[in-house]
Amino acid sequence: MQLRKHMPDFALYRNKEEKNYALYAAEFVEMCKNFKDMKCFLHQDYKLVAELDANGVHLTSEQFDAIPKAKELGLEVIISTHTHDEVHIAEAMGADYVAYSPIFETPNKDEPKGVDDLREIIGMTDIKVFALGGILTQEQVDAVEEAGAYGFASIRYFN
Repeated sequence: MQLRKHMPDFALYRNKEEKNYALYAAEFVEMCKNFKDMKCFLHQDYKLVAELDANGVHLTSEQFDAIPKAKELGLEVIISTHTHDEVHIAEAMGADYVAYSPIFETPNKDEPKGVDDLREIIGMTDIKVFALGGILTQEQVDAVEEAGAYGFASIRYFN
């Protein structure tokens, strides 16, 4: 997969504080259907994902036990990981993708892993790895692509 500037093929609705999350998630899923080849993911709630017929769920690093439950519902699963062990556990449990972070310096996050660590974990696993954390520039996108990332996730890059 070639990483392309401003051409996302995965979209995630995530809003931890929203009281009307299900309502806005439903609108988000409907909106995603207007984009050809766009995979639509919701954060944390795999039951809502199945109910709304979205493609998959993005689980937190505290939700490893939800991987098999989401897979039983036919969902694609991305799970947040921060260590090599977590990546291997996610793969063993059947996750489709991991978000591995933080790669670069990010406000309020742990010490950055760096591109060399990203390359190392990609070389040790068959699961698809999204690089996450502090990706702001095309140079950083190029670096994670060169390291072998399946893709990258960022809010600030796309703003």
